[in-house]
Amino acid sequence: MHDLTRGILGVAAAALLVACGDATRSTSPATGDRALGARTAAHVTDHLVSMKDACDPTTFDAALQDPSACLRNGGVTFQEFVAQLQKHQQAGAWHFAPPMLNVSEGSTLTAINRGGEVHTFTEVEHFGGGMVPLLNNLSGNPTPAPECLALSPSDFVAPGGSFTLTESEAGVEHYQCCIHPWMRTTVRVRGS
Repeated sequence: MHDLTRGILGVAAAALLVACGDATRSTSPATGDRALGARTAAHVTDHLVSMKDACDPTTFDAALQDPSACLRNGGVTFQEFVAQLQKHQQAGAWHFAPPMLNVSEGSTLTAINRGGEVHTFTEVEHFGGGMVPLLNNLSGNPTPAPECLALSPSDFVAPGGSFTLTESEAGVEHYQCCIHPWMRTTVRVRGS
């Protein structure tokens, strides 16, 4: 096995084991709410962000030595994923959609994990790397965003899960995945 792939395996497996320790979140995966002024799960969401990936379960599960590392059908092999990172500093199918939103203060924002891997939807002061050093280096983000180094189990969103919050102040907010740090969205919040 190539040394780079072996290194990614070790670090990614450790990070995913931490991430998957409570991937169901503090409430059900489909309605997890964050305590940042989040409304109850019964609220109507004003804006959606889709967290997407295209992991191939056979190769990702084998590479990460975890039978549930990827919970979807088909997709990009682990080797293709690494090759895309080496060439482009991102893997295109791993992204937040849309990459930019304009919302009003008080709007509810829900990030839904529509992929097969665990992701985070973490507010950061400035975009940076995440919690997996080799993915940070491959994506050109060698310095982790400090917020990505202070995650709790409830910050991880399992496939099919969601993360809901209310944008309570005007300004520009940055959100990224702390596992795959090129997955990002910018939210411009207009005052009321």
